[in-house]
Amino acid sequence: MGFPVTRLRRLRRTPQLRTMVRETSLSPDDFILPYFVRNGTGISREISSMPGVSQMSIDVLVENGKAALSEGIRAIMLFGIPDYKDATGTGAYDENGIIPRAVRALKSECPDLVVVTDVCMCEYTDHGHCGIIKNGEVDNDPTLELLAKASLAYARAGADIIAPSDMMDGRIGVIRNVLDDNRYDHIPIMAYSAKFASGFYGPFRDAAESPPQFGDRRSYQMDPANRLEAMREIALDIEEGADIIMVKPAMPYLDIIREARNQYCLPLAAYQVSGEYAMIHAAARNGWLDFDTVMMESLIAIKRAGADMILTYFARTAARKLA
Repeated sequence: MGFPVTRLRRLRRTPQLRTMVRETSLSPDDFILPYFVRNGTGISREISSMPGVSQMSIDVLVENGKAALSEGIRAIMLFGIPDYKDATGTGAYDENGIIPRAVRALKSECPDLVVVTDVCMCEYTDHGHCGIIKNGEVDNDPTLELLAKASLAYARAGADIIAPSDMMDGRIGVIRNVLDDNRYDHIPIMAYSAKFASGFYGPFRDAAESPPQFGDRRSYQMDPANRLEAMREIALDIEEGADIIMVKPAMPYLDIIREARNQYCLPLAAYQVSGEYAMIHAAARNGWLDFDTVMMESLIAIKRAGADMILTYFARTAARKLA
């Protein structure tokens, strides 16, 4: 029936009614909190383009992990910042590198915290690209071996989930085989399946100290114009053994999140990236919008689009607001 019998405003009249009929809800359980970890002691170095986000030494990371867990956040994602970089990203797969040591410390002090390790080469290479360079291009197949070595090092250290973000063809299958062959068949893979060559990554490159020294990453990250290709990427990752699929970035790609949700039954993650985080902070600081309202609205939009889990730098702030 139409108006006047049907009046949709009836269920919007009070906060209690609005809550009762709300279709989408958020919980701290939905969040994965990214952290940037580096060598040293007592280090918490704020990233100027990402207010409230810091590079941390392992001891500071552990204390932050405990605090996040106490606020209801069950999972964190680790990005490593090594002391040295070289052409083949040796620090990425060093068994005593920054990520394996951080994982061991976290699992010792916070055993209930789910530790997800990003797997990529860009933070560890002196050229800033996500693999081995040959004739000015990232050489796909030799890079797979290094990604597999890094994944195995992180699994051995105690990582709960391995998350390859490099966008090399075939990397999920190679990593799955290496983990399985070394009796880590119980470790799930969270695949950055539809990772777009986005302009929203700028602040992250400050945080991870990983801007490419030449060219860009458009030859391996996805063209932002492509929707069908994103579904092909996801399908291939599932075929190769991915346990969780991801769309990155989140807000500019809500249509991709929704289509992935409609097509695939695997758990679906979405990464609210550094540029999304930074622009909300910047607009709020200029008085152009209300920080809390827009932060929560952005997260609800990602969840409503179909994401089961959200990687977001807002995790602790949002968890406190939800509490």
